[in-house]
Amino acid sequence: MNSKLTPRFLIIALVLTWAVWAIWPTIQYQRLSEVEKETLREEGKLEILESRTIKQGLDLKGGMYIVLEVDLPTLMENLAINQDNKLKSALNSIREQLKISPEADFFSLFSSISNKESLKLSRYYYDYGSSNDIILTALGEESEDAINRVLEILRNRIDQFGVAEPTIQKQGNQRIIVELAGVQDSDRARSLLESTALLEFFIVKDITTTNQIMAKIDQVLLGNKDITNIAKNDQVIEQSTSTNKDDGTVSVTELFGESSAESNTDSSLVTPDIVTEQPFSGMLRNLGSTIGVPVKNSYSVKRMLDLPEVKEQLAAIGGIFMFSHKAQEYPTVDGGTESVYSLFLVEDQAELTGGVVEEAKANLGPQGSTSAGQPIVNLSMNSDGARKWSIVTGSNVGRKVAIVLDNKVHMAPNIREKISGGGTLIEGFANINEAKDIAIVLRAGALPAPVEIIEERVVGPSLGADSVRSGTQAVVIGLIIVLIFMLIYYRASGIIADFALIWNIVLVLAVLASLQATLTLPGIAGLILTVGMSIDANVIIFERIREELRKGKTPRAAVDGGYDRALTTIIDANVTTLIAALVLWQFGTGPIKGFATVLFWGILISMFTAIFVTRTIFNSFTGRKNLKKLSI
Repeated sequence: MNSKLTPRFLIIALVLTWAVWAIWPTIQYQRLSEVEKETLREEGKLEILESRTIKQGLDLKGGMYIVLEVDLPTLMENLAINQDNKLKSALNSIREQLKISPEADFFSLFSSISNKESLKLSRYYYDYGSSNDIILTALGEESEDAINRVLEILRNRIDQFGVAEPTIQKQGNQRIIVELAGVQDSDRARSLLESTALLEFFIVKDITTTNQIMAKIDQVLLGNKDITNIAKNDQVIEQSTSTNKDDGTVSVTELFGESSAESNTDSSLVTPDIVTEQPFSGMLRNLGSTIGVPVKNSYSVKRMLDLPEVKEQLAAIGGIFMFSHKAQEYPTVDGGTESVYSLFLVEDQAELTGGVVEEAKANLGPQGSTSAGQPIVNLSMNSDGARKWSIVTGSNVGRKVAIVLDNKVHMAPNIREKISGGGTLIEGFANINEAKDIAIVLRAGALPAPVEIIEERVVGPSLGADSVRSGTQAVVIGLIIVLIFMLIYYRASGIIADFALIWNIVLVLAVLASLQATLTLPGIAGLILTVGMSIDANVIIFERIREELRKGKTPRAAVDGGYDRALTTIIDANVTTLIAALVLWQFGTGPIKGFATVLFWGILISMFTAIFVTRTIFNSFTGRKNLKKLSI
């Protein structure tokens, strides 16, 4: 082999090896039976496998498509400090216009009718500014905040459906699209999405009580062989081995002290023998002052906590276990990292609910304070909430308070001192975005405007299966026809083009798997289009090579000339398609974005296979001194 070609073949081999590695989990997952999936789920391995597979969209897997709409006219009524018939009449007029033209911009209509009716908005919204333009801008920010609160609620609830890749996105300035692939229970979905979010404040039980209940749960589970076997089968099982730590904590002024969310870990690997003796605590690990549950163990831990005998033990001490709303990366004893949920033992009754929260705003700390220039959240409560908050903080100084939205803990900082008046300052955030997220959570307990489902479609699993089958058949049939045509028309050179075409499809699927992209029916259409575009590049190259051969050039010179002449044409054609794909991806939603994703990577990879891969193979053949004729 020509030494100059060796690096090119090495690159091709590495790319193809990576493609097989990336797409293999998808092949494994598709071959699993339901029984095998359940077994892997119990062992904590299914979630890891699913994270490496190509996700199927709503149109392929079946599920629910829901469009939610925030009632902005009602939101404007709620925000108005003063109300009269003139304002209500204007908002009712906007409601009627939105029914006729749902895509119309609410604030453009509000501005237009305010000018037409000589409506002075400062009379109703004087807290937001003095001129109509300034007030409308401020009200626009309020509506954006309302939609963000709805999005936060949905993201906290969506995993209750067990959806691997839900789609939750804004549409315009008052709508939200939700796609739940694999969900068929429409009644449950409607009730869960339309109900009011539940924000609660729970007192976290002390570490002594937590250790005692963990030991009791271990004793109860020792007699349950099924649960013990589940624990023994988990790949990585860790246990708390050290006492509380104070380093790496998050401070909260006035009320909150140290948060355990970012404490250092100090855990040791637990052997199956220890798990046999401690089936519950053996599944956990130490996060400084908090218990951790590795993501791979979370399914087994939840099953244990759902057992009647475990619930009895928790009821006896008046406590419940709650998971954090998301997993965080923590170091392991072998120098790596793993995703871990925090687990909190809290009182079984909430001290306060979100209804008492009047406002929660994220900003930077004022100059002269200990939090100057740092992201903070200012929290205020109504009079009833302030009174209860004073009692709660006064009687639980030194203990943690868990901020819980829909049964998931978002923060669990320490109470430093009694707080009167309901005004609380929270600090210690990594950045302003984190502070904004917590502020949204704190405000999500009561929506400022009704949110209703205005469109709902259920795609049955059989229809999704038919779509997969039809789409697969279209790709396979089209591919076979193209492969046969290339073999007949271009002979031996057609084999090279066919090789590049097959690997082009494999590479596209590998990229989708690596990006954790969702494959939709339009995505399959993009894959079929990629087949055509990929072979089109080879046709252009082969025709140029034929022209060079007809001029009497040698096979090596003909190949070089053909590729050089075709290169500009191929790049021009593909770059314009790439630009179109990027525009579709940027401005499209749902299926359109799926089509654009497949098309973009398909075109990009087809250029690699058509220009780099095929030329490398041609060069290896034409480099032979005894080659007199090229089969093309």
